[in-house]
Amino acid sequence: MRIVLNAVAKGRAHSALPETSTSYETGRATLVVAETEQRPTVLGLVASGRMKVDSGTVTLDGRSDSSGIRRRVALVDAPVVSEPESNVTVTGVVAEELMFAGHAPNPFSAARWLEGIGLESLANVAIGNVEPAARVRLLLELAALRKDVEGLVLVAPDRHGGEPLAWWRIAEEFAERGYAVLVVAGHASKTMIDALDETVEAAR
Repeated sequence: MRIVLNAVAKGRAHSALPETSTSYETGRATLVVAETEQRPTVLGLVASGRMKVDSGTVTLDGRSDSSGIRRRVALVDAPVVSEPESNVTVTGVVAEELMFAGHAPNPFSAARWLEGIGLESLANVAIGNVEPAARVRLLLELAALRKDVEGLVLVAPDRHGGEPLAWWRIAEEFAERGYAVLVVAGHASKTMIDALDETVEAAR
């Protein structure tokens, strides 16, 4: 699966989203920059087929298919749109997502699922208090439970603080598992991740 955003923009004078081009595909993690409070969510909505653009195109495997993108791509942790309420416990977040994925949405099932991914210690913690890398892993794992999901669009993980390289490695792990992963983040995160990539390349 390959999704291409070509010169997409949104809003009057492109105020909601300036012209942006990127792509993401199966087996690869891609980082795209969007700054300000609103733009990361707008770009995430566009990249996951959930918002029409005012200019530019979004294609799935070379054709326009917004419904196919919506079905196959999960929008993860987008502010206001898909982020969990900060005061809900991890168990509550997991139970709700298990319901959406067609599993039993009860505390026992949630506890067993958390144990399965090694995050059982977070069960009674409010999701807003979970450290950034663990939050990213938790929400990506939950999104991956949904039927037909092949792509993951993670929005602004850097807004939670923490070390960008930690959540970037998690994004890459999901790509290695066969997902198409797009991460929307700020310039500072991109600079740090690009520096890591250059170091890795130089060491080869």
